[in-house]
Amino acid sequence: MDRTEVLLIGGRAGVGKTTVGWEVSAQLRAAEVAHAIIEGDFMGQVHPAPAGDPHREEITESNLTAVWANFARRGYRRLIYTNTVSVLPEATGMFERAMGAGVKIVRVLLTASDTIARERLVGRELGSELEREWEGSVRKARLLEQRASAGTIRVLTDGRAVADIAREVVTATGWAGLHCPVTSEGD
Repeated sequence: MDRTEVLLIGGRAGVGKTTVGWEVSAQLRAAEVAHAIIEGDFMGQVHPAPAGDPHREEITESNLTAVWANFARRGYRRLIYTNTVSVLPEATGMFERAMGAGVKIVRVLLTASDTIARERLVGRELGSELEREWEGSVRKARLLEQRASAGTIRVLTDGRAVADIAREVVTATGWAGLHCPVTSEGD
């Protein structure tokens, strides 16, 4: 397999992006589909923000480029990338620059009601970040609903098992049931 592909899993805080991403990875492993996974939120987690990069976009792209180069050098051609706003149109350029022109992008927007997202955040945010995360979740849910790229697949998470959600996401990629071995370096 020579074509590079990326699955972008976006959605508000508390929707289950990381959990679903790991389950997608588990299902792909079970099907022996070679892939890598990156939690995109970690690519720009620095403080203070680098000078001239207040939204951490440059450092995120630089880190993604470096990490993907390591995966690609080892033969990986498929990436699962979870990040809140990864499904917005302006993210396309970052993935094309980091992974190469012509990368096939599958965008999945996980959705959850305010009630469910709040419950999940309350269970997750045990420190001082709950209210900040909640406010951001509400704001970004509206932004994502309005601006997600055309062709983005929306997947409701309320009241559903993680395995079922992940199965729907895997099906959307077209990777299901496809054996894609990692190629040797230089192949």
